[in-house]
Parts: sequence; C-alpha cells; structure tokens
Amino acid sequence: MAQSAVEYFSVFIYFLFSCGLALLILGLSFVFSPRKPDPEKISAYECGFDPFDDARSRFDIRFYLVAILFIIFDLEVTFLFPWAMVLTNIGFFGFWSMVVFLIILTIGFLYEWQKGALNWS
Repeated sequence: MAQSAVEYFSVFIYFLFSCGLALLILGLSFVFSPRKPDPEKISAYECGFDPFDDARSRFDIRFYLVAILFIIFDLEVTFLFPWAMVLTNIGFFGFWSMVVFLIILTIGFLYEWQKGALNWS
C-alpha cells in the first residue's frame, strides 16, 4: 500500500501545481483587471454587433459535432500522459499497445476527414 502511494506522489504534485497555478492566474486577473462598468461594456453583443436573435435558439448540428470530435480526439492526451510516465516500466508490450491505440485514432481522424466532418461549409 505504501509503495503505490509513493508511485502516485508525482501525479499528486502535478495536480497541486496545476490547481495552484490556476488559482494564481485567476486571482491575478481579479487583482489587476480594471473595474469600470459602463452601459457599452455591460451590453450584450454578438461578435461586436447587437444580438440578432434570441440566445435560446437552436444551434446548427455542426457545432455539436465539432465539440464531440474535439472531446474524442483531445482525450487521447489524458491517456498519453500517464503512459509516458511509466513507459520505462511497461516495456515493449505497453509501447506497442499505445502505438496501436494511436493508429486506431489516426484512422478514425482520417475517416472523419474523408467524410467531411471537419469541413465547415
């Protein structure tokens, strides 16, 4: 039990550093940002223009598709970080397992590119 706690200590330090950095940046933005509201600043806008329509209107399905594709292909990074941390311990089997995983993701990326899911036309 104590050995496994030692193995996760670097991940715990990384987590603490990430949370501390996020809180520091958030705190600094509150300290140094100017707070002078006026009607122009607090008015609603859409890309620099007055809103065209109600914000509760339906969105095009392409927005959701791009978001889902981003989540799918961004999550591979969450698998790559721990894999890189233990790469020296897992040997060739672990290395080639990740290579197969990345090949499958690349094939999926090429498939959606071919189908036009990344085109915004």
